[in-house]
Amino acid sequence: MDTVILAVVIAVVVIGALSGLVAVGSRRKKQVPPPPPAAPDLTAPPAEPHVGDEAETPRDETRRTIEEVDLPDGGTAPVSVEEPPVVEELEIPQVEVPEPTAGRLVRLRTRLSRSQNALGKGLLTLLSREHLDEETWEEVEDTLLTADVGVRPTQELVERLRERVKVLGTRTPAELRTLLREELITLVGPDLDREVKTEPPGGGPGIVMVVGVNGTGKTTTTGKLARVLIADGRSVVLGAADTFRAAAADQLQTWGERVGAHTVRGPEAGDPASVAFDAVKEAKEIGSDVVLIDTAGRLHTKTGLMDELGKVKRVVEKHAPLDEVLLVLDATTGQNGLIQARVFAEVVDITGIVLTKLDGTAKGGIVVAVQRELGVPVKLIGLGEGADDLAPFEPAAFVDALIGE
Repeated sequence: MDTVILAVVIAVVVIGALSGLVAVGSRRKKQVPPPPPAAPDLTAPPAEPHVGDEAETPRDETRRTIEEVDLPDGGTAPVSVEEPPVVEELEIPQVEVPEPTAGRLVRLRTRLSRSQNALGKGLLTLLSREHLDEETWEEVEDTLLTADVGVRPTQELVERLRERVKVLGTRTPAELRTLLREELITLVGPDLDREVKTEPPGGGPGIVMVVGVNGTGKTTTTGKLARVLIADGRSVVLGAADTFRAAAADQLQTWGERVGAHTVRGPEAGDPASVAFDAVKEAKEIGSDVVLIDTAGRLHTKTGLMDELGKVKRVVEKHAPLDEVLLVLDATTGQNGLIQARVFAEVVDITGIVLTKLDGTAKGGIVVAVQRELGVPVKLIGLGEGADDLAPFEPAAFVDALIGE
């Protein structure tokens, strides 16, 4: 009996020992290797040295004494305080007040007479001859034709002068001057309606379209016309429908800003008819008195461009009929200007003429010729580069400039 118990105990001990060896072996097999050391953090500040750490090897440099070290005054370094930037006040452009248009041509008469006196003085000299034979009258005709008066108006004027001189008999310089003045005023047309129409009968803004060939000063004339209207107490919207010339819209806007006129413009190379339409629409919305539409300059021989001008007119008239279509002509072009005028009149109904650069030519007779050609009056004339050198045309003042005092 004891022997059996002893055998059981020994078996239990042996089994327990074997179990422990197996467990230890398995634990050794499953042991996880230690993690690799972490990479040093280069952005972290260096650790402070501890007691016993070796000091850094001293650098080979000369150390300054205390006498050589400059100490700041008061023991603190001066702090620089930046002053706030100075903000410049934007200058608001002053709106100019144009001079009144009443009597403007009279004030500019001396400028006109400097270039036109050759015509008047030449005629007076010829008519003052003691004997007015056929040769003299031919010289009178030549003088008028040279001044671009035109063939038919010249023949009419010479015929009337011959009759009146024959009736007059004696001819003093004063009588001749009065006679010539009366006949020239009749030739120019004192009874023509030269008012720029800007007050439509049905109300709303007056619509004026400005047309012409390249180089006649059309955009400048539009800006000057805005000054004329504002000087007469009207409010103006400018439509920059010349989208082909890059600087045209900027130029027109500059003219408008000088006198407080609002400018409507579109993208470069955009649809000019759309710009013109928007200008009229905006003028109605803000209650403006007049819309001036500046169109692109075009050669009268270019059919496509002329057709587009007709399109601009048709689109604008979806708002309201045009009150004025002003054709800008360069007075120095003479008879060529009549050809241009004829073509433009076929595309759009011209209602008035603006003659520019009239101060730079002795051919003032173009006023008569172009009126006869188109059957419409000269309403404005340009007499210089100044902002207020565009004047309403006055026949009497114009003739007085032609024949002098």
